[in-house]
Amino acid sequence: MIALLIVAHGNLGESLIQCASFVLGARPERLVNLDLSSDSDPEKMLARARRKVAELDNGEGVLILTDVYGATPCNTVCKLIEDGRVEAIVGVNLPMLLKALTYRDQGMATLLERAVAGGQAGIFNIHTEPAGA
Repeated sequence: MIALLIVAHGNLGESLIQCASFVLGARPERLVNLDLSSDSDPEKMLARARRKVAELDNGEGVLILTDVYGATPCNTVCKLIEDGRVEAIVGVNLPMLLKALTYRDQGMATLLERAVAGGQAGIFNIHTEPAGA
């Protein structure tokens, strides 16, 4: 099972994990939050993130979900990416997290595709409900 790590501002990651746990009826295993504040030392943040990835990776890889492209958490995550082993998606939301939890046993390529699609499909104008929703 591919591990999931949410790296985001403040308590966003833990809040998303709590929401997913409520929807699923239990806290999913190998799903962890790492909050990085923009006023922390960048090298210390990177070291914390590297340790967390190493702890989580059981050989199947880690998918990191982060919040805002160009912000401190995302900039830290960009230094952790290892093609096929440690991947990252920016713009984390609850639909993305739920898809990631659903597809993390199907390989990194499928997980990436489904998580991104789930995050995007979860954003729409309610007045114009998407087909198939």
